[in-house]
Amino acid sequence: MTAASASEERRLRRGLKSRHLQMIAIGGAIGTGLFLGSGGTISQAGPGGALLAYAAIGIMVLFVMQSLGEMSTHLPVAGSFHTYGTKYVSPSFGFAMGWNYWFNWAITLAAELVAAGVIMSFWLPDVPSWIWAAVFLILLAGLNFLSAKAFGEGEFWFAAIKVAAVLAFLVLGVLMIFGILGGTSPGMSNWTTGEAPFVGGWMSVISVFMIAGFSFQGTELVGVTAGESENPRKDMPRAIRTVFWRIMLFYIGAIAVIGFLLPYTDPSLLASANNEDITASPFTLVFERAGIAVAAGMMNAVILTAILSAGNSGLYASTRMLYAMAEEGTAPRLFARLNERGVPVMALLATAMIGLFGFLTEIMGDGGAYTWLMNVSGLSGFIVWVGIACCHFRFRRAYVRQGRAVADLPYRAPLFPIGPIIALIMLVVVIIGQNVQAIVNGQLLQVASAYAGLPAFLLLWVIHRIVTGRDSRMVGLDEMDIEGLEIKAS
Repeated sequence: MTAASASEERRLRRGLKSRHLQMIAIGGAIGTGLFLGSGGTISQAGPGGALLAYAAIGIMVLFVMQSLGEMSTHLPVAGSFHTYGTKYVSPSFGFAMGWNYWFNWAITLAAELVAAGVIMSFWLPDVPSWIWAAVFLILLAGLNFLSAKAFGEGEFWFAAIKVAAVLAFLVLGVLMIFGILGGTSPGMSNWTTGEAPFVGGWMSVISVFMIAGFSFQGTELVGVTAGESENPRKDMPRAIRTVFWRIMLFYIGAIAVIGFLLPYTDPSLLASANNEDITASPFTLVFERAGIAVAAGMMNAVILTAILSAGNSGLYASTRMLYAMAEEGTAPRLFARLNERGVPVMALLATAMIGLFGFLTEIMGDGGAYTWLMNVSGLSGFIVWVGIACCHFRFRRAYVRQGRAVADLPYRAPLFPIGPIIALIMLVVVIIGQNVQAIVNGQLLQVASAYAGLPAFLLLWVIHRIVTGRDSRMVGLDEMDIEGLEIKAS
């Protein structure tokens, strides 16, 4: 084999099918935020407040996903937001976006390993959690090491289990609401008890905005998969169009069911958001009242699946982001190396090692270092969404300014420019509102902890701008590279 043919052979393979993208997009947003956190949101803002907050954040995510869909079908690359930030805003902005996203998911991998150990203690309390962390890290790294198709297949089945659990919950819940199952129906009583349906006024609803935002994080993962999708021009728009309605069905439907069946004053709802006690999950409580005796064990298995799904997707996304940055010269070239199956193995190993390091700081230290690592990554998802909205706004303006017809785009965000503008405004509110109460009370340590990710991102941006000088100035609309990508079959 010649050097040229070897180079052609060693490239990312477009092995992800439409069904993989559908499940990756849906599964990325269904996790512990729904299975555990949803109870806390109803306890805090009441059923009406929780529904309003999740619906508003869902609409914001729709706008972000539409923006991402337009760019990722036009330029379907593994670098995604890093590449778009570099081309459509500035090289320094893209640099900060890429490293921010990589670090976010590498540390999230550590969080999932910690959580998996806790979940496994439900069945095997005498086995040390680090053993389970090692087993699951090997499992996830192995799936990602095989090929993009193996990752997609694993994520498809991980996500399918979560979706099946939510659908079963919705069906049983509706039967209980109508009194067909589980005894006498509570009717509308839980929507009128105490301060319901809106508890705590607007501040409670705004607080739930933050929780809802974290719950939806992961939907942008589908943008990274565009670089290895078999047919991104066809499959990405389909995933974008359907994922919003499916996720809204799952979240809005689940919260409505919980609101009907459990009063917001039920102490288990608040407990489900504050600890790992699976018996406090609103899903567990509803399944138990429906007569399913093994509800706790069943939901424990579902949540373990959700954790492994998040770790699997996070490892994939951060690996591809590091690979793309190495390809473009903003990370060491070592991480651009591919094996014969088109997997960036060095980027995969580096990401897995960061995840392992994060886990070790939790189990071997007092947890302080791990907490700060998590805090730094806490705002990363929101920062990426801000970046997507900014990139799309500038891309579309440059596209039209350079004489291109919008009709030629493979997918067009239907509500431009209103969509990205509304998304940007809502995201700024969410980011600023992370811990307003701590600011008001002058609790400086809590403020620093909650907002640590923002200065970290800005520092990356500024340092890169200073080091590279004029080469990293903002790209003008007339000089912007708006060329798309010709798709070649694997």
